[in-house]
Amino acid sequence: MSDSDPPVEETVLQKYAFEPVFRSGAWLEWTDRDGFHSVVVDARTLIGSAPGVGIVINDPAVSRLHVEVELRGDGLWARDLGSRNGTFLEGIQIAGAKVPQGGRLRIGGTDITIVYREERRPVEMWPESRFGRLIGGSAPMRELFATLSRVAPMDAAVLIHGETGTGKELIARAIHDASARAAKPFVVVDCAALPENLLDAELFGHTKGAFTGAIGSRAGAVEVADGGTVFLDEIGDLPLAMQPKLLRVLESRTVRRVGEAIHRPVDVRFVSATHRDLLTMVNAGEFREDLYFRLAVLPVTVPPLRNRREDIEALVHEFWAEGGGSGRVSPDMMRELSSRTWRGNVRELRNFVERARALGAAEALALTPTSPTERGSDAPTGSSPAGDRSSARMIAAAPAALPPPPAHEKPGLFLQSFKDFREAWIDEGEREYLRRLLVRHQRNVAAAAKEAEVDRTYVYRLIRKHDL
Repeated sequence: MSDSDPPVEETVLQKYAFEPVFRSGAWLEWTDRDGFHSVVVDARTLIGSAPGVGIVINDPAVSRLHVEVELRGDGLWARDLGSRNGTFLEGIQIAGAKVPQGGRLRIGGTDITIVYREERRPVEMWPESRFGRLIGGSAPMRELFATLSRVAPMDAAVLIHGETGTGKELIARAIHDASARAAKPFVVVDCAALPENLLDAELFGHTKGAFTGAIGSRAGAVEVADGGTVFLDEIGDLPLAMQPKLLRVLESRTVRRVGEAIHRPVDVRFVSATHRDLLTMVNAGEFREDLYFRLAVLPVTVPPLRNRREDIEALVHEFWAEGGGSGRVSPDMMRELSSRTWRGNVRELRNFVERARALGAAEALALTPTSPTERGSDAPTGSSPAGDRSSARMIAAAPAALPPPPAHEKPGLFLQSFKDFREAWIDEGEREYLRRLLVRHQRNVAAAAKEAEVDRTYVYRLIRKHDL
């Protein structure tokens, strides 16, 4: 970059704009050992007693990471993070709930009152329907693009959270391409795909003879990305034993190859992604708190496709053009596609387009799994006890094994990457297990969680994820 070139921040942000989309704020008011507090919340905020959280409560009965609150279009939502003492709304323990005007959240020994006020501020929106290779003219995506435009020029670590198939790697790539590191390497490490004994060498490199099969010295991903960006995909699957090693790299900005004593300086930016709930994992001891705060300096949340249905038509046309095929999707078919929930998000929609080019749109749609609300009859609604008992009897009479992988129903599945196949199979099995579990317990979440040996919060999260 020459001296005459404008700073990257100006180049990226010159398109950044405000639009008259207004959102009221929510005020949180409480009294703890430090006295009275009043804080406005207009985005996702973490509350607890740990020093690094967004709102720190000085109360020994409050967990370090206790509850997360998020202001949405319909109000403030609170989600317990597996805290020691639970989160209560008006005296009722909750896993997640919307807080009404004047509602009172109790965490530990502290009461937090939520007050909605009429002061409104414009929401920052990206003025275009594209950001790099990302596509989306909907309000959630343009708001995300505006966030990415602010995040990209910085050098701090980014944590991208979103459901499977939402395009987290594309977002990481867009951040890299819009940064001052764009001309340097963008290196991807899939933390879920590598066995634990190879992950150390993959990340940090190794010397000749460091382990069986190490026939020569090799630089790891962090070294290879020097000057650029390391993308840690599915960081939630990083083994606990590996986490302190990654933390040392983040803190020292040096790497030590396996089998070597010297530390090599590196200049990299870390961008991580996960579909897992890292905050709950921290409280459960499955993910280090200090590593979480090092990785989540700039958190980014990706909306699922069902929350931005107006983008489906543009995405279908884009995927169709990428394949270079002839033909088109009819308006009636496009309306049907826009009404679907797309549990697999953008990845599932792309797979549909690939099938449609080969088989025709109608046949491809027939091979696309539907959600319970789209199927209707086989969804456990919980509204009719007799119906639930009937469903339970049918499941009890059926074989106990879960269905085979979805390859039989999805032509071309084996032409995808192993990662995509594995995620599709896991999602299908997870959803079917949960559906049967809820029917068997007549949608009693506490009983279902007890049988599954998981926390109720996790069951609620899966119910939302799979639209059950």
